[in-house]
Amino acid sequence: MTGNDPGDHPPARLASRGQPDGNRRALVAAGLGAACISASAVLVALAHTGPATAAFYRCFLALPVLILLAITEQRRLGPRPPRARLGALAAGGFLAADLVLWNHAIAEVGAGIATVLGNLQVLFVALAAWMLFAERPHRTFLIALPVVLAGVVLVSGLVDSTTGGTHPLAGIGYGMATSVAYATFLLILRRTSAGTPHVAGPLAEATTGAALGALLLGLVFGGFQWQIDWPTFGWLLLLSVSSQTIGWLLITSSLPRLPAAISSLTLLLQPAAAMLLAAIVLSERPTLIQIAGAVVVCTGVLAASLTAPPPRRGPARRADDDAMRDDRARAPRASLASAP
Repeated sequence: MTGNDPGDHPPARLASRGQPDGNRRALVAAGLGAACISASAVLVALAHTGPATAAFYRCFLALPVLILLAITEQRRLGPRPPRARLGALAAGGFLAADLVLWNHAIAEVGAGIATVLGNLQVLFVALAAWMLFAERPHRTFLIALPVVLAGVVLVSGLVDSTTGGTHPLAGIGYGMATSVAYATFLLILRRTSAGTPHVAGPLAEATTGAALGALLLGLVFGGFQWQIDWPTFGWLLLLSVSSQTIGWLLITSSLPRLPAAISSLTLLLQPAAAMLLAAIVLSERPTLIQIAGAVVVCTGVLAASLTAPPPRRGPARRADDDAMRDDRARAPRASLASAP
């Protein structure tokens, strides 16, 4: 959930020492984490409740387990700086916006397509790093960008009159806004949590911020429901356990031990699995054009993620980069982090 460089991956060192078992375990954990998260959109659709309500209960119901894990982690690793805690809480506000917007996208274009549209954060992370931190992207990224945007148009159904019942323009808007909010969440968490080995602590604090943010958004813009029926509660409880807790913990603890290429491929299984689950559980049937668009989007995102440049080290940023180096050795790249 924070920064990492391809050259700092522990797997390269483990492989040289003849210890491939750690890599295999990390790959299995990352695959299981991606599988847990891939069901998120389907569970949101099955809950049949408002976007802000689903986002709030998804985070709120996950907090007891995450807080317990964070307390245990703190006893083992020591406390985190106040700046990192406040940064994680602030990042959670953008995570709340991401979840609410993504839930809107699910309502507009379906669970499978919304998951594809919500996995564009790598593009916005790279663009923000270019504008804010002078980290110029690789030429391949500049080529992949218009390709991904073309894929977004195809997968949304904007050029396909046979999709029926969907709102492609609204889906594109919510999907792009989702990725922007998620990219902001990742960048804030990366900058404020650098240099700490904690996993459960930042996740618990970000989830707390997301629960508060979703509650505020629901109360301000309307549509929030305090009381939900038991079937809805059950689906949201399953969502909080499978995705918000187990899925994120597996991914954030396993990706640091995998090469960037394997990490990218593992996380791109999420939109493919989401579309398959949506077809099986919700009877969503994307058209051939939408499937082709999903392939284009995933291919472009994969190319962009594999060409993310390492941060530049100017004199003014040398101390900050040194402080972040240890963090890159143990946490996944922000640009590769999975969408919710």
